[in-house]
Amino acid sequence: MAMSPCSSSGVSSSSSSALGADAGLEVRTRSVEQTLVPLVSQITTLINHKDKLKRSDKTLQAIQRVGQAVNLAVAKFVTVGEAIANENHELKEEMSVACIEAKRAGETIAQLTDAASLDHPEPDSHITIFTDKTGVVKAARLLLSSVTKVLVLADRIVIKQIITSRNKVLATMEQLEKVSSFQEFVQIFSQFGNEMVEFAHLTGDRQNDLKDEKKKARMAASRAVLEKCTMMLLTASKTCLRHPDCESARINKDGVFHQMRLALEQVIEIVTDSRSNGEDELASISIYSGIRVFKQNQKTTDLMEDLQVAILKMCQCMNELKRELHSAATSLAADLLKYHTDHMVLKALKITGVEGNLEAIAEYTCKLSEQKEQLVEMCRLLRHVSGTEPLEVTCIHAEDTFQVTGPQIISAAETLALHPSSKIAKENLEVFCEAWESQLSDMSTLLREINDVFEGRRGEKRVYLSLPRPGKHNANLKALKPVRLDTEEQAKIAKLGLELHLLTSDVDSETEKWEDQENKIVQHVQGMSSMAYSMYLFTRGEGLLKTTQDLFHQAEIFATEGTKLASAFHSFSDQLHDDGKPLLLLEAEKLIPVCQQLQITAKASVQGKSATFTKVDACIQKTRSVMTLLRQLLPLCCTLLRKNKAGNSCLKPAPPWTENTVRTGTNAHCPERTAEMFGIKSLENHVTNMTFLESK
Repeated sequence: MAMSPCSSSGVSSSSSSALGADAGLEVRTRSVEQTLVPLVSQITTLINHKDKLKRSDKTLQAIQRVGQAVNLAVAKFVTVGEAIANENHELKEEMSVACIEAKRAGETIAQLTDAASLDHPEPDSHITIFTDKTGVVKAARLLLSSVTKVLVLADRIVIKQIITSRNKVLATMEQLEKVSSFQEFVQIFSQFGNEMVEFAHLTGDRQNDLKDEKKKARMAASRAVLEKCTMMLLTASKTCLRHPDCESARINKDGVFHQMRLALEQVIEIVTDSRSNGEDELASISIYSGIRVFKQNQKTTDLMEDLQVAILKMCQCMNELKRELHSAATSLAADLLKYHTDHMVLKALKITGVEGNLEAIAEYTCKLSEQKEQLVEMCRLLRHVSGTEPLEVTCIHAEDTFQVTGPQIISAAETLALHPSSKIAKENLEVFCEAWESQLSDMSTLLREINDVFEGRRGEKRVYLSLPRPGKHNANLKALKPVRLDTEEQAKIAKLGLELHLLTSDVDSETEKWEDQENKIVQHVQGMSSMAYSMYLFTRGEGLLKTTQDLFHQAEIFATEGTKLASAFHSFSDQLHDDGKPLLLLEAEKLIPVCQQLQITAKASVQGKSATFTKVDACIQKTRSVMTLLRQLLPLCCTLLRKNKAGNSCLKPAPPWTENTVRTGTNAHCPERTAEMFGIKSLENHVTNMTFLESK
């Protein structure tokens, strides 16, 4: 909830004018708006009634019911406000005063609309509904003012929670920068991980609640930086600890810390609606915004006829320029993204880094720098034709990401070339390269969205080409119209989504415990966990799954991978003669029917909003059931493997079951895996596995 005393209320202009209410408060979040709208509606009903010459008992009773309903609602609202005041002593006095005012106003309205108080005959028989309509208006005005004050104070508490969370993250980051031993780093990073998870949840809720789409886009960009940087921070810090005298490793680590601090600061600026050092936000400089402002001025300014004709001609010229620029920018972007899809420079940096070839590293870093400049120019061009403020913000974020990540890849590659046998340095370079690849993938999505806006298809976006595509046997899915969940539906499914999120964290923690990350079971599970996590993001209105159609496609692929995983568990159990084999088989057998049910549900054809939501709910519930089974199966398998390693040979003499492992191709179905590797989910996983990482 966020409200700021700066401009007119966004709740209801008609009610504000009817009440003559204080227009000094602007509703900035959906939660506040949803709280105020019903109250404003009821009060407007009272105020806008027409006086009648004759009293109608039916009308009197109806008005009385509305007055009582307002009073009851206010009483419940005040109870919540008082509870908040008791928990936050610094705001207790202000909150209590606002609650008392609201309660008093509600009671006044109930008294003035009480039919019994009007039961007094008048000599001329000319009776109005209220004996004191002016009093009702005054009470209603006080009520809205006091309720808004309560909401503003409550919002200050939410903002304070985010600021406090940010401060904890910053304090722990300072400790991480100063650590000199890996043991100390493990301990502090675990704390940092928990604090980042808390911060992510708080800011995620705030982002979804914001009404201003541009601020929402800025918040999303800042949170994306923090999510990607958490994994970078882990590997960059590990590399620095392992190679403390390496200058390029230090530069690499410092760059990540600096990037995270800037992102944290921007989040607070958005939340508090302020700029650092009191600076105003810089005006957006782009052809899109310039044309938009010019046409507002043309409509609102009284100009002479000749000047108006000149302006109209100029507008036509600008529109033509906009079309040409859009065509050139999007064509260039499409060609550039296609050219860089092979990631040849990144692959070469990895190979030459492992070889310790400093001369080759210098050659390929020059090529990467050229590529970075090309991509930055592409982002600047796309910014001019973005078409909406949120997309313009996304273009700026992409430009910043390429500007920062390019030099970080170079420093990571130089570190690896100086220490070619270092597993940590190799892992660190992989992480930064994946961040680059992830941003390129995001650019493809951004380009499609810009084209959709330009061609008037906004709100009817095509299914993303990077998502799983249905086969011929799924023709019924192609005929379905992709729809999004609305706010109410997302709220209903939020709890289920959170449960799925927790399960993916648990499952990923279990896979991290396996020393053999090339294991067939581990690869299947990691892919399925990534898909389940994307379904969780869908319940929050985030991630690459934008429509219900996308979700159903993902669920179908998830079910297919689950069936393959069941087969992998059977292959593993065939080589066991340990007591744990029957239990493993029993649990693995449960996977097949659940996955089959999920596949049937995902393929089922439905029509209507209610049926579609029911299908979404069923898909996520069945996905949750599969992840619950995996959480139980993985520790059992891991235990059996450890027994074998410890010498309690529980494996039959047979060819190693991990040989000839075929990669599942999960990334082909689920390209968001790369992006989500840097997300909060990944952070939670690595926090639980720091001891294992130390062995590297």
